[in-house]
Amino acid sequence: MKITRVSESNIADTPHKMDVRKLYDADSAQIMHITLQPGQALKPHITPVDVTFYILEGTPEVLVGEERIVVQADSLVESPKDIVHCLYNNSEKPARILVIKAPKPTSQAKMI
Repeated sequence: MKITRVSESNIADTPHKMDVRKLYDADSAQIMHITLQPGQALKPHITPVDVTFYILEGTPEVLVGEERIVVQADSLVESPKDIVHCLYNNSEKPARILVIKAPKPTSQAKMI
């Protein structure tokens, strides 16, 4: 059994320059943990695979296509491949999001 602790995982070097930690990386999927501090946001981008966001903590705004909605903890948001998406934390508390990409992307996301 392999156990990966978020607190012991390295921050990944991504174009977003945020606290993004790779927890799982296989051909079938990739799972990342993102922590957004108050006022932080990712850069809008398009991913060549389906992406699912599971909100662990906080109330981030999630953009998928033309929709931008505040999402509560314990909610799952789906973003189909090739559609712009983004995460924003406009609240006063940190937001933690689990990001699942399936299958694992074979090319980089396109920044908008």
